Amino acid sequence: MPFEFSRLEIPDVILIKPKVFSDERGFFMETYKYSEFASFGISERFMQDNHSLSSKGVIRGLHYQNPPKAQGKLVRVVVGEIFDVAVDIRVGSPTYGMWVSEILSSKNKKMLYIPPGFAHGFCALSDVAEVVYKATAEYAPECEAGIIWNDADIGIEWPVTNPVLSEKDRMWPNLKDAVNLFVYGSER
Repeated sequence: MPFEFSRLEIPDVILIKPKVFSDERGFFMETYKYSEFASFGISERFMQDNHSLSSKGVIRGLHYQNPPKAQGKLVRVVVGEIFDVAVDIRVGSPTYGMWVSEILSSKNKKMLYIPPGFAHGFCALSDVAEVVYKATAEYAPECEAGIIWNDADIGIEWPVTNPVLSEKDRMWPNLKDAVNLFVYGSER
């Protein structure tokens, strides 16, 4: 099997380690294979790919799309390193408001699957970080929503105290005030 799947402390968020074949020429790895992902329970079809470049200290997030255009994401880093975060925003979930994080990098080649019902964000740890992710729904501005990166009720332990943020990311509300249509058990 070309992938090793493991569930994080919030079991719906899944860490994926691809099998990497290295030799004197470089390396080869599969980054996605529907049959392998589906056998572990990730059976959504990915509809859009995104690619971002960020400099050190940039935080992007915390973002999500509400139903009916909710997005699951498969995140990986192709250049540099990030601190990647998923926050459970499913009302009624036993892990509501909790977060998990992983260091993803071009060196460790780990990927993170974040299902619908989670807010996602990351902080660039390297001078430059390029992040590529697949989404299970296309971008829909009418469903776009977010949570402020430093919501005290969530308490994410970010690796920066004074991040570089977009204007939009500075303006998101706290989770308790956010437009959030996710209800545990009905997010897909």
